[in-house]
Amino acid sequence: MKQKISKWAFRIIVTMLFIAGILFVIILNPILTYANKTVHNQYAIYHHKALNAEILIKLDQATTLLKSSELYNPELHLDICLNDGSIYPKLIQILRGNAFGWGFYNKVVLQGNIHNNYVELNGYKWNFSQLLAHEMTHCLQFNSLGLWKSKPISAIPNWKWEGYAEFISRQNEDQKDLSVNIERLLASHKNSWEISFTDNSIAPREYYEYWLLVQYCMNIKKKTFQQILKDTTSEQTIRQEMMKWQLGNK
Repeated sequence: MKQKISKWAFRIIVTMLFIAGILFVIILNPILTYANKTVHNQYAIYHHKALNAEILIKLDQATTLLKSSELYNPELHLDICLNDGSIYPKLIQILRGNAFGWGFYNKVVLQGNIHNNYVELNGYKWNFSQLLAHEMTHCLQFNSLGLWKSKPISAIPNWKWEGYAEFISRQNEDQKDLSVNIERLLASHKNSWEISFTDNSIAPREYYEYWLLVQYCMNIKKKTFQQILKDTTSEQTIRQEMMKWQLGNK
């Protein structure tokens, strides 16, 4: 009986390892699940349907945003995986959860639906080029810090990791002034999931708050992202400092 149990356990383990191996190969090679691949500058765009030329414009806009990052690497090649019929975004959703998009390693995977200037998910709209820049920033973080010093392996606080991605991507004219950004937060309903902008796009409230903390550290305290990572000041203390600074500007 014990021998039979051991054999079945061995078979189950081998089967699970085999399936995990197949998933790993697919994740690293999106072309296995897409009908088309289009190369544009340093990007490989994977798509199932005909590619809308507007997407290339949004990629260029996102690249312009990325160039403001100290982590920017023009030699970094990224895979952009669209949600237009391939099972790849569904697979990433199963593994990582539901989101507008995911940025990891050298992959940007969009899970929302693209409509002109927005990516829409559950009725919410995220500015398309800014979403691309946000997720691409995570790839820059991974490329710069390496696997072991990046999330989710490294215990980097979410406000630093996500806040920096928001800081790099949120560069519209109505998003550059920290004081205005803080007032927008204070004027919003405290129970609302999102913060809205003048272009009818949104930022998740949690990410918005993270962004303000990083914006304060970088624009007011003149810190680099690397310095923010090394700083042991708590999130609560940074927030208190920021609000004290805001009161002093009134």
